[in-house]
Amino acid sequence: MNKAFTRETDDDDDGGAADVSPSLPQGARNYITPVGRARLVDEIDRLLRVERPRVVEVAQWAASNGDRSENGDYLYGKKRLREIDRRIRFLTKRLDLAEVVDPAARRENRDQVFFGATVTLCDEQGEERTYQIVGIDETDFARGRISWISPLARALLQARQGDEVRFQSPSGWREVEVVSVDYVAIEP
Repeated sequence: MNKAFTRETDDDDDGGAADVSPSLPQGARNYITPVGRARLVDEIDRLLRVERPRVVEVAQWAASNGDRSENGDYLYGKKRLREIDRRIRFLTKRLDLAEVVDPAARRENRDQVFFGATVTLCDEQGEERTYQIVGIDETDFARGRISWISPLARALLQARQGDEVRFQSPSGWREVEVVSVDYVAIEP
């Protein structure tokens, strides 16, 4: 059958890579910091106000050129619009489920590791690294932001300065010492 007579779908599960964040564990809340929420809102805004109108304009121009079945600009534009719309739906759902937790507002047990904590660790080789425990939509290992559902973060939860924590890493079991616990965000 000619492609012109087939229906294109906008289903969430049509194989696109727009939704790259891991899924939440069953029954878990989608915790997020205020900074992380602002990033998601900014991304939705950019997609709606900049990306989508630009792609629509190109697709309309390409459609006006005639035969759409072999028009690369038109076909790519339609595909890109589906990707943008899928990402917007995904981010909107994530924000609807999000529970914003401000680490700076934490008043009690500031010496213990909870969501939003910035933790400095010392490993077996004596190397110190600093991580902030954030929501799964904010994870950026290169910047020291680890998800609260990661093995390291789960092992660190409720630990205090001076505690030794053992966790399963991809290279096997590791042990780290908690050097400090703070509730200030790592710079973006």
